[in-house]
Order: sequence, then structure tokens, then C-alpha cells
Amino acid sequence: MNLFAEIRSAVVDALGRMTDEGLLPSGLDMSAVAVEPPRDAAHGDMATNAAMVLARGAGKPPREIAEALAAQLMQDPRIEGADVAGPGFLNLRLAPAVWHGVVRDALVHGLNYGRSQSGAGQKVNVEFVSANPTGPMHVGHVRGAVVGDALSNLLAFAGWEVTREYYINDGGAQVDVLARSAYERYREAHGLEPEIREGLYPGDYLIPVGEALKAKYGESLLDKGEQFWLAEVRDFATDMMMQMIRDDLAQLGVRMDVYSSEKALYGTGQIEAAIETLRGMGLIYEGVLEPPKGKTPEDWEPREQTLFRSTAHGDDVDRPVKKSDGGWTYFAPDIAYHHNKVKRGFDQLIDIFGADHGGYVKRMKAAVSALSNGRVPLDIKLIQLVKLWKNGEPFKMSKRAGTFVTLRDVVEMAGADVTRFIMLTRKNDVALDFDFDRVLEQSKDNPVFYVQYANARVNSLLRKARDLGIAVDDTALMASDLSELDHPAQLDLAKKIAEWPRLVDIAARNNEPHRVAFYLYELASDLHAIWNAGNDDPALRFLSHAAHKTAAKIALARAVGVVICTGLGILGVTPVEEMR
Repeated sequence: MNLFAEIRSAVVDALGRMTDEGLLPSGLDMSAVAVEPPRDAAHGDMATNAAMVLARGAGKPPREIAEALAAQLMQDPRIEGADVAGPGFLNLRLAPAVWHGVVRDALVHGLNYGRSQSGAGQKVNVEFVSANPTGPMHVGHVRGAVVGDALSNLLAFAGWEVTREYYINDGGAQVDVLARSAYERYREAHGLEPEIREGLYPGDYLIPVGEALKAKYGESLLDKGEQFWLAEVRDFATDMMMQMIRDDLAQLGVRMDVYSSEKALYGTGQIEAAIETLRGMGLIYEGVLEPPKGKTPEDWEPREQTLFRSTAHGDDVDRPVKKSDGGWTYFAPDIAYHHNKVKRGFDQLIDIFGADHGGYVKRMKAAVSALSNGRVPLDIKLIQLVKLWKNGEPFKMSKRAGTFVTLRDVVEMAGADVTRFIMLTRKNDVALDFDFDRVLEQSKDNPVFYVQYANARVNSLLRKARDLGIAVDDTALMASDLSELDHPAQLDLAKKIAEWPRLVDIAARNNEPHRVAFYLYELASDLHAIWNAGNDDPALRFLSHAAHKTAAKIALARAVGVVICTGLGILGVTPVEEMR
């Protein structure tokens, strides 16, 4: 199904024949041999670097290898041309029948076209969102949620066994602040004036929590010292916040498989066990760190701490796991949590953090490397900021949240599908502008509209064809004479469809779901271009008087629709069949 992988296999087989014939020495490493689209489409359909990467090991000039390889590949009926370029690259031109086969493959496999087993059933844990349970999620969490969910879909499509996980940060001081803030709303529910002093959470979202506390506890918590109510109110408020977060994620179409609690790590021996595991490796010691960069000796008070020798696993400095007062640092429970994930048998871990957690990347990678003996890779994706715009001005605040725009605000204003697609139109580590006016307009400048419009056009074509009595079910289209697709523009569109399986593998291998959104926009653009060209060139009109040609052209459009629907499914976006 992956044409690029198939042609690469043909290249490797040809190299094997060259070895058998004595043209190449045996034992050459073929792992770096690649087949990919050429930089300039005018040079051909595919290009291979085989001669370049094998020249040193073979002890031959790259062009000599490339010329011999070209002769071998020309025996393959799929290959119409093999031209040596530059110092030894080999450009390939494939027969039209190959591209007709791509269209048929897309129809045969339907929404499974492009699905691969590159993950080979390996287990991957994708931890994302993990917002503090102290209030509604903001627009930054929207982007992290979409990236994490789309990445999980992508990896599952590429054969991974995926677990979506949310780490509840309920073990720190912030949940005590939540409890005190909720208690003031509890007092308010009894007709008293709440004291929302500095440092408490002021948002209106806590009013229902106060009312729920009143319904459960009546007046029993009034006028009591916080030692009597703090723990109960903290747990009660945290549970309500987590339910709100679950509901918000559902609005965005995001579901989690696992919710893990930081609080559950304390008092259970898990933190101690993780640290002792590292100590057994000689990676925990008592020491004094150098002053942080930018600190003068007068600012710095050297003190002995329990340190993790993270520099042994690629970090810049060693990291404290226990404070001088004996308490755990924030890093210690994170080590224990990742130790737990390693013990659960995952083959890969992915963490999606906000950009403000950039300082955590090296230390967490060092911890996982140590705890897994280098077996489990950890990829950390940092999510850059989202800037909201409306009416040409920054859109900044939600009364309900108190200080920021919430996830629910964004979804209610733009819709879940639009929100999800737009959040993936930039790579995760690049800041993103979200303009409420632009994301809802119907123009080429709005990528989600442009992609959805392409799918709607395909469905409109199918409806019109049915009205004319043309069979447009996939079985009929597969049986059509696809050799009628002989126009260069039609073959180019088929070539774009052929890129989809390769794109899936690359995006999954690099944990980059935004590549899917980029590709869908390009595919939609190609369809719109050929559709519009049909206004002037009858040969490109999808519906024509020649029935045998019409069936093939409808098959091509339907194949585009299959890929668009598949890609939108990975992004978590519902395809639109009709534009209103």
C-alpha cells in the first residue's frame, strides 16, 4: 500500500542482484537507502540516494553505481525512466499504470488506506493536558489536548497500542489554595460575603462548588478552623474540578484512558522506591550544587541536598530530589510517576508539556533513561502559546475563569472541529494565532474550510452522478477503466494520493500530527485546482458526456475523499459532506 516503500524494496532487490553479479561487494549496509519525492517534481516521480550512501563502502564512484542501478531498475515494468543526476542521485519516473493502481488501492482499502504496522503493536503512553485541577482549562490546554489526542490517533493508525493518560497534579500546595477558595464560595452560598483575598482563585466557576458544599455539609463547616475542613473540602473541590475538566475535554472530543493521581504517590512508598532504584544504580548522592546561572555569591546559599546524578544521562546539571528540610522536591514525584509508567511495560513514553516546562525536558529524559536502563525513549513535546484575536484585537478574558479564556469559551465560539484543525496548522513548538473571524470565514485562507470544502465537492459529485444513473459505489468505481486517467493533472493528483501512506509513517515516526493537517490542505488544493481547471478544459471535468471517462474521473475524486476523511479522522475532525 505504501508505494514509496514498495519502490524502495525494488531498489534494494536490484542492489542485491548487483551484489550477486559482482558489481557491488557483499555486506553493504542498506539501512540508509531511501526513496522519496524529488525536490523538483520536474525531475521525476521518485528519487533514491542509494548510490550516494553506498559509494564509500563499495569503493566506487556514486555515478558508476547509479548507472548500474538504473539499468537494473529499468527491467521493472513499473519504472519507465531512471536518470542519473548530479553526483549520483537517481531520479525515477513511474508508469501511469502505477498511479492508476494507487487510485484503486485507495478505493479497495477505504478508510484503512495508509494504515501501517510501523508501530508493530508496541505500547506507547501519551500523557497530555495534565492541567492542575484548580479551575477550567484555558486556551493553552486546548492546543495541548488537540495535539495529544491527534498524536494518539496517528500512532494508533500506524500500529501502536496507545494509552492516553492524564496526570492529576493534586499533590501540591495549589489544591490547598483551591480548597480555601472553594470554602469562601461555600460561605457565599450561605449569604456571607466571600473573602477572595490575593492568592485565591477568583473565578465564578467555584460558585457551584460552594453551593454543592452547602448541599452536602449544610452549616457544619461554618466558623470552623481550616484544620477541620481543609482536607475534606480539598478532595470535594478537586473531584468537582476534575469532573468539569472531563466535561470540557468531552466538548473537544477528547477522551482519556487513564487518570493518574500525584497525591496517590505520597504515603504509598512509590516515591521512595523510585529514588532507591536510582540509588542502587549509584545515581543518588548527597551534595551541593553550583550557583544557578545569573546568581552572584551574595545571592547564593550553598546547602547540602539529596541529588540525582542526571548528568550521567545527558542533563546539564544534577537535580535535587529532596530539599534540605527533608521534603521531596517537585521532581521526586515526577520521577516516581515515570517509574510507574516504565514498570507498566510501555515501549515509548510521550509527554506533552506547556512551553513553560522547557526546563524539565532534560531532567525527565535523564530520569526515564536511568529507570529503564536506556530501553524506553521519552519524547517531550512543548506546546507554544496560542494568541486569540477577534475583530482585529486581542481576545483576552473570560469572566467565568477570572483571568483567561477557557477551553469551553473557544469551543462554543468556534466549534470543536474548527478548533481542532486550526490548532494543528502549526508545529507544536511554534506560537499560533487563533483569529475567531478568520477561522469561521469561507475562503482559501481558512484551511479547515478549504479541506472540508474539498470533501463536500467530492460528495456533491457523487450525488450528481447518482442522479444521472451512474453507479458510484466503490465496487463499481474500482471496476472502471482507470487508464482513462491520462491527463498530467489527473496523474499528479494520483501521485499526491500516493504520498499519504508515506506521510503517515513519517508523521508517526516523528510524533508530528501537524503533518497530517498540512498534507490535507495540499491535497485539497490539488483537487480544487483540477476542479476549477475543468471550467475551461472539458477533459478535466469530473462529469462528462463520455461515460467511460466519467467513471474513472469519479474514482479519482472518490479516492481523494477517502484520504481526506481518513486524515480528518486522525485529527479528530468530523468530515462535512455538504457545505451550507
